[in-house]
Amino acid sequence: MTAPSNDDDRSLFTLIGDLPDTISSLVRAEIDQIKAEVSYKVKHFGIGSGLVAGAAVVGVFLLFTLITTAIFALALVMPAWAAALTVSGVLLLIIAVLLWIAYVNFKRGSEPLESVESLKADLDALKGTGDYDRRY
Repeated sequence: MTAPSNDDDRSLFTLIGDLPDTISSLVRAEIDQIKAEVSYKVKHFGIGSGLVAGAAVVGVFLLFTLITTAIFALALVMPAWAAALTVSGVLLLIIAVLLWIAYVNFKRGSEPLESVESLKADLDALKGTGDYDRRY
């Protein structure tokens, strides 16, 4: 059996003494890796968000173009002012329907939560006040 070399011959106390530095460097390396991954993801999410915003701007221009096209197409069968008025009326109807749907959803969203009302009833029951079943 050969004797271990001086490099490998560290005592248990030396190894335990090196443990905090090893753990600290390992944690720092993990944090650096997480920072690098997060910055990579944020960069690509930013690029993607910018491209979506650009596409939305072009989409708005497309919408204007389609509305103009609809007016021109209707102008072939009626006067241009009537075609513009018809397209405007259709757009107004679409806006009214969307606003009505939004109103209904806001009304539903503003209702109190059932769990909050249930919690209030439970607290009232614990206090001995409120509307709950009393059997005397």
